[in-house]
Amino acid sequence: MTASLPLICVQQGALARAGLSPAHLAWAEANGFAGQRGRLLALPGENGALAGHLFGMGETVSPTQLGQAGAALGEGLWHLVGDYGDPTLAAIGFRLGAYRFERYTAGKPGPELVLPETADAAEVTRQVEAATLARDLINTPPNDLGPNAFEAEIRAFAQARGMEISVTAGDDLLAANFPMIHAVGRASAEAPRLADLRWGRPDAPKVTLVGKGVTFDTGGLDIKSAAGMLLMKKDMGGAANVLGLAHAIVSARLDLRLRVLIPIVENAIAGAAFRPGDVLASRKGITVEIGNTDAEGRLILADALALADEEAPELLIDMATLTGAARVALGPDLPPLYSTDDALARALVAAGAGVDDPLWQMPLWSPYESMLKSRIADINNAATGGFAGSVTAALFLSRFVSSASAWVHLDIFGWAPEARPSRPQGGTDQGIRALYAVLRERYGG
Repeated sequence: MTASLPLICVQQGALARAGLSPAHLAWAEANGFAGQRGRLLALPGENGALAGHLFGMGETVSPTQLGQAGAALGEGLWHLVGDYGDPTLAAIGFRLGAYRFERYTAGKPGPELVLPETADAAEVTRQVEAATLARDLINTPPNDLGPNAFEAEIRAFAQARGMEISVTAGDDLLAANFPMIHAVGRASAEAPRLADLRWGRPDAPKVTLVGKGVTFDTGGLDIKSAAGMLLMKKDMGGAANVLGLAHAIVSARLDLRLRVLIPIVENAIAGAAFRPGDVLASRKGITVEIGNTDAEGRLILADALALADEEAPELLIDMATLTGAARVALGPDLPPLYSTDDALARALVAAGAGVDDPLWQMPLWSPYESMLKSRIADINNAATGGFAGSVTAALFLSRFVSSASAWVHLDIFGWAPEARPSRPQGGTDQGIRALYAVLRERYGG
């Protein structure tokens, strides 16, 4: 086996305490290395060989900062030395930074990490696998991940983890009372469907996950611009992240009854497309006037949330790439979180801060419900006035949840426009680590 090389982590201003040889210390000083955040410096060995690398942790040590090293290093085996903080989180950060999506390219081998002795190897593996699953699905283009292919991926996911699965598709959605899922997806050449997965002992606390699975979003008859459509392969990012979270839950054998609901559609344009001005029935019995066909995600989520709510779970969580307004408010890296349980929301925000998976609580501001009024139906799917788009989308969804003990909604972006530590550019996981940390605390593992 190839011997590993040291990746020496140095806090800014602590170079003299890094335990370097006099020659390497002189080399670092000559190259202006002082532990600057994200700075990587190769250390020369004998006969021109590489002896290792220095990596700057900055003034405040953040373990996931090691993702920058994972992204920058080439093929090789590395072990961590020095001040890198929590070893499990450092290993997760490094490996997530080393992520590459190479399905369509001849990729080169990336760096590998020898886990620190005190790291929780099982946690590193399951959390990296969860994030990688979400990233791979989001990065896959829609010609290879339409509704049919996505269902096949979900069936394989369920089978590999011993989960029960049932799928309701096409006109069977109408017979089973999922009219909005059917309406949104009926114009596509591939039928709309709802995947329903279950795992865990039936008498355990019920936790249900719902993920938006729009495999591509043209905007429907209210068509998006070319620029607006360019990243719409990521519109199933909520479903991808829900599957990643489900993987972590099952892998850790948390003591809960897990249900996963994924409505899968392509919001296409054809003669059968639903129209602005249509009034749709919903599973909940609430009638919905269509103010904009590009606000389709909340429609399919509403039917799935209504189904989830019928068994009054202890915790109901949905994740969706739902609104551009969320990105206007908080940018791509900080997903807004809405919840009917403020204590739970605070716990999730705190957990996210602790594992570098940030979330920000936003209000379910009931006065804004007036923006969703319809003159001919119970509610409109698009708010008037153009204000508070993420809040009004959350308020729309809240109308379909009444029995769950607690509900959490994450309006994620699911995409890294530029590389960040542990998040290469492209499809990305958001909310998985924060949610998993709270679920693990609640339900053991």
